Amino acid sequence: MLNAYPLKHTAYSIFLLLLAVLTTNAQHSKLVNEPVDISADFRDFSNSIFFADSLAAFDPGTGAGKIKWKRNEPFSAHNFNNSMLSYKRSFSNEFPAVEYAQDPVLPFSIEFTSPRTVRIRANTGAQGPVASTSLMLTGEPAKDASWKYSPVSGGHQYTGAYGSVTIYENPWKILIRDANGKVLTQTRSQADGKSSYTPTLPFSFVRRASDYSRSVAAVFSISPEEKIFGCGESFTRLDKNGQKLVLWTHDPNGVETQTMYKPIPFYMSSRGYGMFMHTTSPITCDFGATYGESNAMQIGDENLDLFVFLGQPKDILDAYTDLTGKASMPPLWSFGLWMSRITYFSEQDGRNVAAKLRQNRIPSDVIHFDTGWFETDWRCDYRFAPSRFKDPEGMIADLKKQGFRTSLWQLPYFVPKNDLYPEIVANGLAVKNANGTLPYEDAVLDFSNPNTIKWYQSKIAGLLKLGVSAIKVDFGEAAPLSGVYASGRTGFYEHNLYPLRYNKIVSELTRKMTGDNIIWARSTWAGSQRYPIHWGGDAETTNKGMEAQLRGGLSLGLSGFTFWSHDIGGFTMKTPEDLYRRWLPMGLLASHTRTHGQAPKEPWEYGEDFQNYFRKAVEMKYKLIPYIYSQSKLASERGLPMVRALLVEFPDDPGAWLVDNEYMLGSDLLVAPLFENGKTRSVYLPKGKWTDYQTGKTYESGWHEIATGELDVVILVRQGAVLPHVGVAQSTGDIDWSRIALATYGSGATASVQLFLPGQERVKELILTKKGSKYVVNTDPFGGKIQWEIR
Repeated sequence: MLNAYPLKHTAYSIFLLLLAVLTTNAQHSKLVNEPVDISADFRDFSNSIFFADSLAAFDPGTGAGKIKWKRNEPFSAHNFNNSMLSYKRSFSNEFPAVEYAQDPVLPFSIEFTSPRTVRIRANTGAQGPVASTSLMLTGEPAKDASWKYSPVSGGHQYTGAYGSVTIYENPWKILIRDANGKVLTQTRSQADGKSSYTPTLPFSFVRRASDYSRSVAAVFSISPEEKIFGCGESFTRLDKNGQKLVLWTHDPNGVETQTMYKPIPFYMSSRGYGMFMHTTSPITCDFGATYGESNAMQIGDENLDLFVFLGQPKDILDAYTDLTGKASMPPLWSFGLWMSRITYFSEQDGRNVAAKLRQNRIPSDVIHFDTGWFETDWRCDYRFAPSRFKDPEGMIADLKKQGFRTSLWQLPYFVPKNDLYPEIVANGLAVKNANGTLPYEDAVLDFSNPNTIKWYQSKIAGLLKLGVSAIKVDFGEAAPLSGVYASGRTGFYEHNLYPLRYNKIVSELTRKMTGDNIIWARSTWAGSQRYPIHWGGDAETTNKGMEAQLRGGLSLGLSGFTFWSHDIGGFTMKTPEDLYRRWLPMGLLASHTRTHGQAPKEPWEYGEDFQNYFRKAVEMKYKLIPYIYSQSKLASERGLPMVRALLVEFPDDPGAWLVDNEYMLGSDLLVAPLFENGKTRSVYLPKGKWTDYQTGKTYESGWHEIATGELDVVILVRQGAVLPHVGVAQSTGDIDWSRIALATYGSGATASVQLFLPGQERVKELILTKKGSKYVVNTDPFGGKIQWEIR
C-alpha cells in the first residue's frame, strides 16, 4: 500500500502521525450535551475515595447515626506486564491536619416510609442536603410505624410485613431480606472484594482533587440469575444486568443507541426489590458490567437519598408511584388516532387531511401540526403563519365540529433570528453562563425562573385560548451543563430536572385552561409520569428501529409510566409499506396512537389496498376503546404501564422475565408484533390458556409458532377475560356507550369485567353468570342504562 502513494517515506510518516493525532483527538472530543459519566471520577488517580467502614453511632429509635469513612486513593496495581486499577489506604493531605478529618465521621439514617419502602440517607460532607421541596416527589414522605426494631449480634434489625433490614456495625453493612428471610441485596464493603483478584469499588464516595466536590457510589450486590429492569426509556436489552447506563437526559436522534430521551433513576430487580435514586444529578448505573457481583450506582449528588421497595413488580411500581406520583387520566379523545406527519404547513393541509379521513371512513380524533405552522419552519414564535393560516381559530373550531382536536408543536429553544430572541435575552429569561452570557447560540428558556414561567405560560395560553387541545412538549434534553440557573444551581443538578419542570408547566396550564390532563412530550425525569403523554422519540424507519422502540416503551413502563406512544412507521424517512403494515398494529395496540414522521403518513398515499388495511386496523382499536380506556384507568391507579412487559402480569413465570419483544396491553391482551416480513412468528405464552383474537385458535402456555390473521400481528386473549367492545365510530366523541358487546373467553361458572366509562368517577365491576352454554348479566352496577350484547 505504501508504494501506491507518490510520497517520500518521511512525508508519509508525518502524514500518518498527523492522522493518528487527529483520530485520537476526534475520539476524545467533548460534544455539546454529551452525557456526563461520573464513573471515571472513581478511577482518577488524583482523587480521594472514602470507603464506608463502620457505624460510629446509631440511635435505633430514630434510625439516625453516623458512618466512619476510611480514606483511600486509586493506584495502578501491576503484575507480570499487566496493570489494573486498584485502591490503597491513603492519609491526610490537608494542612493543618488537625483541622481536617483523615477518616471523616458523617451522618447516616434509615427511615421507613411505607410497609414496603425503606429510605437510606448518607452525607459526604459537613453540610447536608439543602432543605427544599422536591419536584420529583408528591410530598415529603411520612414515617411508617409498622416496622419493628430488634437488636442483633453486631448490629440492628428492623422487620416489617414484607421483609427486614439489618444494619451491621463493623464493617458497616446493610442487608435487605424478604419476608421469608432470603437476602435480596446487600451493600458491598472492601472485604467483599477479597474473593476476587479483580479490584472492585465498595460503597464509597469520591472527593475530586479539582474542586473538592463529592459524589456517592452506592454499591450493592447482584445475585446469580438476577435480572434488572427500568432506568427509563432504554432502547438496549430489557434486562440491564451486565449493562452500564448513564442517566443523563439526551437527544440520541434515534432509538438504536445507549443514550436516552427519558432516563429515570429507578429500577427493579427480579429478586423482589426496586430502588429509586432521589436526585437530579447525573448517574452512572454499572449493573455488573465492570464486575459481575457489583451493582454500582455512581450518583453525582454529594448526598445519598435512596429509596428501596420490596415486593413483586406490581407492588414495587405502586409503591414507587405513591412516592413520585401516579399518572393522571388523559381525556377520552386522546385515546383515538392522532394523524400527523412532519409537517402540515397550512390551514388547507389540515382541513384536507381531516376531510379525507372522514371521506375514507378512517376513525381519527386529532390533527397535529408539527414544525411548519410558523412563518418559518422550525422557528417557534407561537404565531400561526398569516400567509398560510387565514383563520386558525376558525379552522380549530371547524375541526372540532368534525370530531377533531388540534395539537401543536413547539420547543423551548430560540435561535437568534427568532423575533422573540431579543425579548428573552433582554429580560433574563434564558439560562446563562457563569459570565452572564448564553452558553449556546440559542436562548434556552430557564424554567427555574418564575419570570420565565410566567412569560412562557402567556405564549402557551394564547394557543389554548384559540381552542388548541394539546401542546407537543418537544426537546428539553439540552439544558446546559455549564449553565447557571435562576434556582442558584448549575446544570449538574438542573439538566435532568429540566424535562420535569417543562412537562409540569405545560400540563398544569393545559389542565387549568381546558380541564384536560394532556401533553405530548419527549423528555422526562422521575415524576414526569404525572404529566402524560410521552412518546418514544425519533425512531429509525427500520425493522431494528421498530424493535428498539418497543424495548424502550417496555422499559419506560417498568419505570413508573402508565402512558406511552410512538411514531408509527418510524420517523426518519418515508415508511416502506411492508414496515408500515407491521408497525401499525403495534402502534394501535397501545394506550395512545400517532402516525408521525417523514411524509407521507396518510394511508391514501399508499394506495387503496393499504388504505383498506389501515382502516381495518384503526377500527379494531376504536372497537376496543372500552377495554383500553378501562384498563388505562386501572393502570393509572396502580402506577402500572398499559404497554406492559410480561413479567409484570406473570412474575411467577420464569419465561416471562426473558421476553422483550412481546407485551401485554393491559391485563388481558398479549401482543406479539412482527419485526420482519412474514406471516408467522415465535411467541411465548405465559401460564394458562390463550385464544387468538383474530383466528379464534386456542393455545396452551409455552413457545408456539403462530400465524397472523387479517392484520400483520399476533394478538392473544388471556383465558377467563371479558373484552368489552363498541360499534365503530369516526371519533371517540361519537361512540354509542349505551350498547356494549362483551366477548367472553372463559368457561367458568362466572366471569367479570371492570369498566370505566365516560362520566364515571370510578371503575365498576360487571359480573356474568353461566346459564346453559352462554353467559348472562348477573350484577349490573350501571343500573340497566347499557344494553349488553354477550358473545
